[in-house]
Amino acid sequence: MSSYDKYVSPLSERYAGRQMQYIFSPDMKFKTWRRLWVALAEAEHELGLPVSEEQIAELKEHMEDINYEVAKEREALVRHDVMSHVYAYGVQCPKAKGIIHLGATSCYVGDNTDIIVMAEALKLVKKKLVNVMNELADFALKYKDLPTLAFTHFQPAQPTTVGKRATLWLQELRLDLEDLEYVLGSLKLLGSKGTTGTQASFLELFEGDHEKIKELDRRIAQKMGFAGCYEVSGQTYSRKVDTRVLNVLGGIAASAHKFSNDIRLLQHLKEIEEPFEKNQIGSSAMAYKRNPMRSERIASLSRYVMVDCMNPAITSATQWFERTLDDSANKRLSVPEAFIAIDGILDLYMNVVDGLVVYPKVIEKHMMAELPFMATENIMMDAVKAGGDRQELHEKIRTLSMEAGRNVKEKGLDNNLLELIAADPAFNMSLDDLKKSMDPSKYTGRAKEQTEEFVNEVIKPILEENKELLGMKADIKV
Repeated sequence: MSSYDKYVSPLSERYAGRQMQYIFSPDMKFKTWRRLWVALAEAEHELGLPVSEEQIAELKEHMEDINYEVAKEREALVRHDVMSHVYAYGVQCPKAKGIIHLGATSCYVGDNTDIIVMAEALKLVKKKLVNVMNELADFALKYKDLPTLAFTHFQPAQPTTVGKRATLWLQELRLDLEDLEYVLGSLKLLGSKGTTGTQASFLELFEGDHEKIKELDRRIAQKMGFAGCYEVSGQTYSRKVDTRVLNVLGGIAASAHKFSNDIRLLQHLKEIEEPFEKNQIGSSAMAYKRNPMRSERIASLSRYVMVDCMNPAITSATQWFERTLDDSANKRLSVPEAFIAIDGILDLYMNVVDGLVVYPKVIEKHMMAELPFMATENIMMDAVKAGGDRQELHEKIRTLSMEAGRNVKEKGLDNNLLELIAADPAFNMSLDDLKKSMDPSKYTGRAKEQTEEFVNEVIKPILEENKELLGMKADIKV
């Protein structure tokens, strides 16, 4: 069977990077199993069980060179993946085969590996997230004082700057990073809890020594790079852990989706475009088109992740007592695919921000078409200072604004509000006087200062703290 006559996941083929795919690969999983068996044997030896240094050395010698074919043949016979790999490891380690997996259940390798893999995947997500934030910070500072129309309800509103708008995208990623760091920092291993979480088999092995059993968990966690193990569990760690992890990914997906929506709308306005390569084809029929395909892909994958977050939540809610196995097939799909999709999303996000094209002239044109309406309060205040009646002027501006709006919408004319105001003697202002108030930067408030303060005081310290993660460039496949 070739790769063209069976289903192949597009998440792997089209979207995710190699590093994330390896983290969820069988090779990563089974090598982690062996690391866990070594950690268990070492801890048991250190705590006085009959496990020799010679046996541990033999296990370490074959920790990386997994005999997959032996495990595969064994699984076809016994229909149990963990015991198949225990057997295969024992074939390579005849002196140690009798102590491999001593006292443990399948969840010792399965669940501990799941936690280790999710932790590694979260570290990679953090790396890419920080690099996206770095690109956005540079973009925000570059355009911190370029006035642009802001929108509420997608209707023109009081101006902001292009850079200030970018801080809104950045702020959401900052919140996602805080959530990620909290969850990553709180992850613990299952440890060696036994069939129902009571550690009864280890109590038997250690002849009733409770302190040694507690120390066993501490040592396993330390050897695997974790601060500790969950204090209580059933046979498995609580599936709420998976829920917490995927909620972090769902938050990142929501932030990326919002960014992609804004870019798609801005590209429609011809104000900002995502990168478009020299030989890229935007449409099979309309050769002139430059569709925001990468931003659309971000939105598409983000929806997938946000919906996928329901899987571990439902799984967690429906576990029975100390464990049921209706979690297994779901976990094999929902957790890896959420991470693999997020990996593709962040690569796309990084690529789009790195290549954003800004069109200041179009931005200015749109701004100037709406600015007379937004300047009316300032115009009215200037007219009042010159002796006019505030209430009378307010009504006149309202009436003239409606007339100018009709000229634009019904007749397709340019906005002539300034001309209408100049022609009304109640304002006592010339057209030249009015045009002096048409500097967009007068109406952006503290947008520039907010951008500088947020990037320099909030984001830059985060980037400095994570500077060893910076320097990535996204490589997207399609």
